[in-house]
Amino acid sequence: MQCKVLFYVGFLTFIKHASPSEIVASPNTNATLPCNVTFPLSVTGDKIDKSLIKVSWISNGSDIASFSEAATQIKEGFSWDTSDFVNGDFSLTVLRAGLDLQGLYKCTVGYNFTMLQYRNVTLSILASPTLSIPQLWVVLETESHLKCHADGFYPPPVYFSWTRDGQVIQPPYDVEGEQSPDGYYMAVGNLTFYPSREDQNVTFGCKVSHNGSYQELDFQLNVTYPPSVTLSALPSRSNNIPLTLYCDVEGFYPEEVSVSWLQNGTVLSEPPATEQNPDGTYRTRRYYTLTPEQRDQSGKVECAVNQPGGLYPVSGSAYLEKLDPQDEPPVLTKSAKASVALMCISLVLVFLLCFGFSWRRRDEKQKSLSVSGIILPPRVIVGQKGRVTVSIEGRRVDRVQTAWFLNDTPITDTSFTGTSKSNFNCLYNPLTTIHLPYGLTLTSPVSEKGPLLSSRGEMGYYKLHTQGPLHSSGSGTQQLISSLTFIPQISVHKGAVFKCQVSYIGKDKIVEERVSEKFTILSAPEVSEIQLAETQNDSEVISMTVRASHFHPDVITFRWFCEGGELSPVASQASSSPRPNSEGFFSAFSQCKLPQSELEKGGTKVWVSVHHIALKQPVTRETRGFIKRPCMSEIVSSTSATDQTLGCEITDFHPPNISVTWLKLRDGEQDDREEEVIEGGEMWGPIQTHPRLYRATAILKRRVTNPEKKERGGGVICRVEHCSLPEPIERHWRNVDIVAPSIPPSISVCWSSEGVGVFSLLLKGGHPKVTLVWAAGGPTLSPLVSSETEEISDDGQRELKSVCALERSTSLPSQTSKQLERPKNGHAIKTRAAVTDPDAEGIEYIDGENNNIDRDEETKSEVDEDSDKEKEDDPGALHINRVSLRRSPRENERAPFRVCVEITHPALKLPVYRTWTESNEEISSSA
Repeated sequence: MQCKVLFYVGFLTFIKHASPSEIVASPNTNATLPCNVTFPLSVTGDKIDKSLIKVSWISNGSDIASFSEAATQIKEGFSWDTSDFVNGDFSLTVLRAGLDLQGLYKCTVGYNFTMLQYRNVTLSILASPTLSIPQLWVVLETESHLKCHADGFYPPPVYFSWTRDGQVIQPPYDVEGEQSPDGYYMAVGNLTFYPSREDQNVTFGCKVSHNGSYQELDFQLNVTYPPSVTLSALPSRSNNIPLTLYCDVEGFYPEEVSVSWLQNGTVLSEPPATEQNPDGTYRTRRYYTLTPEQRDQSGKVECAVNQPGGLYPVSGSAYLEKLDPQDEPPVLTKSAKASVALMCISLVLVFLLCFGFSWRRRDEKQKSLSVSGIILPPRVIVGQKGRVTVSIEGRRVDRVQTAWFLNDTPITDTSFTGTSKSNFNCLYNPLTTIHLPYGLTLTSPVSEKGPLLSSRGEMGYYKLHTQGPLHSSGSGTQQLISSLTFIPQISVHKGAVFKCQVSYIGKDKIVEERVSEKFTILSAPEVSEIQLAETQNDSEVISMTVRASHFHPDVITFRWFCEGGELSPVASQASSSPRPNSEGFFSAFSQCKLPQSELEKGGTKVWVSVHHIALKQPVTRETRGFIKRPCMSEIVSSTSATDQTLGCEITDFHPPNISVTWLKLRDGEQDDREEEVIEGGEMWGPIQTHPRLYRATAILKRRVTNPEKKERGGGVICRVEHCSLPEPIERHWRNVDIVAPSIPPSISVCWSSEGVGVFSLLLKGGHPKVTLVWAAGGPTLSPLVSSETEEISDDGQRELKSVCALERSTSLPSQTSKQLERPKNGHAIKTRAAVTDPDAEGIEYIDGENNNIDRDEETKSEVDEDSDKEKEDDPGALHINRVSLRRSPRENERAPFRVCVEITHPALKLPVYRTWTESNEEISSSA
């Protein structure tokens, strides 16, 4: 038994573990996946026990084939030869390999219940493309497009290149292609060029490279030569008989051509080749034109007619001398010559008489013009030149002038450039193009005045073009083409129309006028990248925002997609009507949300496509990955003898791209007084702290110019910008010393003759400014209105004086007493005088009442109106606070009246309070 076990162990040691391999197969072919075992010479002489062999093939987690003593099974579409197992061949054959059978196949071999992995084989499908060029006809000297179709290839991409007589005319470029329903790909390579006469019978080639293999499809182009077409008519003696037309088509290639006749844009039907006689027979007439050489040969001419069933053709003949007689000029006698001379003189007189009557009609006929409508460009895009054109036909177009208008404003040619303003007076006058004989043109200013946009001084870009006159063959008419090139602007051209007026030189009468249709101005949107940010209410949800700006018109569509399908946006400004900016352009945004866990995995790809009428293809933006909003600490200062260092920590952000800017503040208390950017800032990092988080330190070093003199006021801002932030984060640092003020031990009070108490408190020094809150009342306090003034004392210290005036009452005043008090209150205390000298008399104050005094609505409105009126008359008057002290029914005595002020300052750890309390004598007298 031990010998048998040693034999199996020795047998297994001779099995070779092969490295993973790849099998490449063509579609619909059989592919063999190898799995072989090589036995040593000492074992081949012994007989292998087939019942101890166990083999299995697995792909993508499913069993393909298995063999054991118990059972043998194999899936449909696969085959193997079990008789070769004893020879160590366990190969698997894939029948008619396809894309769905690609992947990793694992072959496992076991012997005597001992299993080992033998080989991993990857099956890949490689399908070469099939080339075709569907269109081989091109037009001479016209922009032509050739398409080379590569169909049925796998995997993508393919590389296209084009050759001419073996020379590369377009270098290779890759095309991913589109996937067809069967899983294979198809791609199209494009070649744009202008064919010439030398391209006829020249071999072109479309070369396609795919996975190291090359294919080339050679072809020759069929170049079409456009013909020149001239239309003429056979002479006719009367208007009541049919008119025969003929059309000369010359210089065309190839020979096959079809001719159609149109009248006023409507296709004319072909005349019948034969006509039926009353007796049921048919008749027809055929035309043949003899060349001058054939006409000089003269002789007999025949017309032979063949019919089905006839043995011999039926012909008609005639001699050309009879059909086309060419008589010699007769010899005239003297009397005949005299008669001919008198006849000629009579004809001349008659001609002159008729010419006198028909001259006017002839002149008007020659001056008649045919003016086409204004042709607009197919797409009018902001910033790109567009051209409007009008065509003029007639016998005297060389004497025609044109003038262009935008709505009713004459257009000026502003395309000239130069350094001297005197050379460009034409910029301030509309231009008229005068056409001279022999194809010459002359441009001169016309009488209209005023620029196109005189209110703003903006004229835009306009350039006038004239082509012609072009002579047409045969008819004697000429053609003139007048056009205008412009650069569209929304503020100028939105809802506008172009107008062209045609007249003769030296004539004020407008012969023809054409007005264009209204056109839509297009401006493609500028699309931002997708901004990812955490949702404020839910940090587990990431909001993705994309913005489109500078587009026109306002209709725009955002579509969100992920690998699973289309997403629904949660917010979109495009659904409502966006408002244009000052330049007339529109802006919109769209937002979509996804769980943060999906984006952190990195496997979820999100993209948005923006559709607009100005875009030939939608604009697509993709997510850039996980984004984390940065956290920013306060600015910390460290000062040495000569340098001052400011630092700020920026933590927990992703991606690591971050921008830091240091700004200097002017002297003042407001934070929005930015001045200039401070150079010399440094940033340490970013450094990775977690798999997806980074931190950095922003540092600013400044040199202290005068250490003894400390700088007061102003400060520094550290501004951080990151792709996750809709607005930058800022931290402020003030360059000040915090010093507590000097606070007096008690409140000063002075009572005026009207019974108004003026309470004041004087604070000296301190930085920054202290904050004071006044309150008064009995058991509970109510806030008061105070007035503060700030001055500099003789010793250079800042003095802040706060004054609060109040009047106390124990009962609610009636309406009559209010009316009696108004004249009295009209002359009491002014703010500045009360602060400097509370005992001053004959000075005004504004009376006011605290919120805890109950008054009816009518009395309250009247007092408020009087108070507002007095404030408008004297804005510097001191506010009088009225505090009502009520006695509780259960209490025999009223609580003492108190006035308190709260003082807060950064240098004070806790607020400081100063209180004035009413004495017992005053309580008794008031009771």
